Amino acid sequence: MIEKFLDYLRYERNRSELTVKTYEQSLRDFQTYFKSRDSLLSWESIDSDIIRDWMESMMDKGDMASTVNRSLSAVRSFFRFTLARGLVKHDPAHVVKGPKKQKPLPQFVREGEIDRLLDHEEMWGRDYKDVRARTIILLFYSTGMRLAELIGLNSGDVDFASRQLKVTGKRNKQRIIPFGDEVEQELRNYILQRNQVVGGPTEALFATEKGARVSRSVVTKLVKEHLSLVTTLKKRSPHVLRHSFATAMLNNGAGLESVRKLLGHESVATTEIYTHTTFEQLKKVYKDAHPRA
Repeated sequence: MIEKFLDYLRYERNRSELTVKTYEQSLRDFQTYFKSRDSLLSWESIDSDIIRDWMESMMDKGDMASTVNRSLSAVRSFFRFTLARGLVKHDPAHVVKGPKKQKPLPQFVREGEIDRLLDHEEMWGRDYKDVRARTIILLFYSTGMRLAELIGLNSGDVDFASRQLKVTGKRNKQRIIPFGDEVEQELRNYILQRNQVVGGPTEALFATEKGARVSRSVVTKLVKEHLSLVTTLKKRSPHVLRHSFATAMLNNGAGLESVRKLLGHESVATTEIYTHTTFEQLKKVYKDAHPRA
């Protein structure tokens, strides 16, 4: 039956030879598995539980969810074909669900690494670009805002009296983010230098020496360069600082709903991924600290 299915893929569906070989490998692997379970089993007699057990065995060997789902897809296609051609009487694969793909945990810079970057003067120069870079990195880490949100900030969005920022997020939804002493001091110092360099106030909060709004590429580059001084993470982007903000907030006792509002997430389910990050950190602390871990 496998050969008939492979010919169908080649000559009726015009699939590439690589695709055909991939399907064949999955089907041969599955056949080897169910025959090892019971030599009397055949394609006509296997049931859904056998397929699920096979998938579980692949996961136990360390196969990724994407690999298991590709193999399951081959078996599903095979049974659709054999059922349509009357080669089998039932299709046990159509009720089997594949494993959910695991989303990678968000990467974040540790609090000690951020402290080392922001608290040591030798990390920074004194010219306008350095002051702007430090202010940008501090703002990302202190507010969790997105790259587009930071670039879009106008000078009028900063309310020093109330110590809050008006941020315009996705679909032009606005939210208010509070800030503390350090951010206020840094912003005041930056704005003073900006106005001196540019020759007066600018609409854009973060501006070039000529007064134009700073670009995505400039902000991305400066974040990457400065994070490289303190972390070995492969990703060193503004979004990593957003992850770092959320992780630091939860690690220090903030509620999930509060973090959701600060990040501008529509649903708390989106924010929950950071609880997995903090739990992974707790496990590492436990393993490092407990004598019997």
